[in-house]
Parts: sequence; structure tokens; C-alpha cells
Amino acid sequence: MRFTVLGCHSPFPGPGGATPGYLLEAGGKRILIDCGSGVLAQLGKMISPWDLDGVILSHLHHDHISDFFVLQYAIMTAMKLKKRTSPLPVWAPEKPGHWYSKLSFGNYIEKHIIKEGLTVDVGDLLNIRFYRTDHGIPCYAMNITDGTHSILYGADSGVNTNWELMTDSPDLFICEATYLDQDLPPGPTGHLSAKQAARAANRIQTKQLLLTHFFPGYEPEQIQQEAETVFAGKCRIAASGLQIDL
Repeated sequence: MRFTVLGCHSPFPGPGGATPGYLLEAGGKRILIDCGSGVLAQLGKMISPWDLDGVILSHLHHDHISDFFVLQYAIMTAMKLKKRTSPLPVWAPEKPGHWYSKLSFGNYIEKHIIKEGLTVDVGDLLNIRFYRTDHGIPCYAMNITDGTHSILYGADSGVNTNWELMTDSPDLFICEATYLDQDLPPGPTGHLSAKQAARAANRIQTKQLLLTHFFPGYEPEQIQQEAETVFAGKCRIAASGLQIDL
């Protein structure tokens, strides 16, 4: 499996960056996981958008879906020009309903609803299972395996997310680090600090931690240093273009 970071900022992209979006490749299949602001331009550096085999939207907040509505145009144009012959499958939660309804676009998009425990097979290798996280709207983490290696994509998640239910000792854990610990709000927000993400990584004994979904004003070194006070394993900070091969 190859996991490529297309965007890692939130709640808005920094200069030349993008909000969450990731390209997953395995067994000849290409899946876009989340599609935030700026992601489509980053994707175009890797592949043509009409070559995607599917899109998974972990939840329907703007920073994870804004470029999907531009991707709709790319798929429409490709089908009209005969560069693509079939609609683009997209998996997403059905709530909030007004945003789920907007994912439809003529005959160019094929929608599927994500629910707790749903398992999706993509091609001959990829298996993806969905788990609800602690967030303000329905949001789903993804346990991804090719039969040999495993990835846990944590999506957006608060401290009450049950990581142990999802996996044990994944090869790669992609976890949000929305805050530095010093900037944590006083009450729950459905998001984590870098230190809280590191604690979650310890709980599931991941082999490698990739921190993402951070404020573009933070320095990557700040995020890494905070996480490494808790997590002793291999820790990396997401950046557009970063590739991890398993």
C-alpha cells in the first residue's frame, strides 16, 4: 500500500497547502480519502482526478469536503470527453442530510452510505472497515488492510474515541493533532492535541504515527516535539506530497 498526503491543514489551508485529503493506492486501485480545500490541485500532481476508483469522505465538514464539489466537474468533463466511462463511487455519512444530498451530481456520482461496522472491499486487495469517532457530527475512522499491512485513519476524533475497538498494532496510524496541548479549549471539542494523539498511538501500539489536521500557523517541529514526549515510536508530521509505503 502507498499512502500519500495531499493536504493536512485545518480549518483552512496555509499558503500552497490544503486541508485534509489523502491518496491510497493498492492492488492497482486509487482511493481518495477526504477532499478538502486545495486537495484537487495536489492530487493532479499525482494522477488525473478521473483515474480515481472511489472517494471516501470521513464526515461532511467543509474542511474535508470542499473540493469534492469541484471534483464533480472533473468527473463530468472526463465522462463527456470519454476519458471515463462510469460514475465515481463516493462513500460518506448520510448526515447532515443537506450536505449528503449535495454529493449527488447528475449521473456522474454514485453515492454509498457509511455506517458503523460497514466493510467495503475495493478490488482484490483492499478491505476498509468503518468506526464512529467522537466528533460533533457523524464521523468515521477507517481500518484499512491489504491482507498484509494495516492502516488506521482516525479522521476527526475526540478523547472519547474507542481506538482499541478498531485495531491492534497497526503498521500506520494517521491521527489528527488539531491543537498543541497549551491551546486546548477548556471543554471537549471532538478534536485532539498532539499529546493526546500520541497517547492514543500508545494505546493501540502502532508501529508508526503520522500526525495531521493541524493549524497551518503551527511549526511542524512544535507538533513533533510535543508528541515525542509521550510516543517513543516512529513519529512523522504530515506535509503535502509525503508518501509512506507499506
